[in-house]
Amino acid sequence: MKKGFTLIELMVVILIVGILAAVAVPILRGRIGQAKWTEGAAIAGTIRAAVRAYYGEDSVAVAAMAGSTLDAIQGTLGFTSGDLAGRYFQAGNFTIASVDGNGNASITVSAPAGLVGSGVLNNAGWAYTP
Repeated sequence: MKKGFTLIELMVVILIVGILAAVAVPILRGRIGQAKWTEGAAIAGTIRAAVRAYYGEDSVAVAAMAGSTLDAIQGTLGFTSGDLAGRYFQAGNFTIASVDGNGNASITVSAPAGLVGSGVLNNAGWAYTP
């Protein structure tokens, strides 16, 4: 007598795996989008902390940063070229929109090609706009 699986048993297993995959894929795709914006928020928070620290040294220079992209001023804030590079965002995706009297920066994050939406990190926290 030979031992093994019948064709019906194999088809049932394949069907169950297919159903599990059909359920899991949309859930995982949503998590990827959330991971992208979490990376953006983390980098923006790092930039904001650097702006606040630099503000303590030179508040006039920080006020002049408003409207600047991070490509232009990352050296001033003490970042090297790779410090603000993530998997989805680069330094060029971040702009300092404004700086208030306490050195708090409102940082706009532009979406790179292929990533829908935009976000802003300010004193109220992270806001994502799809």
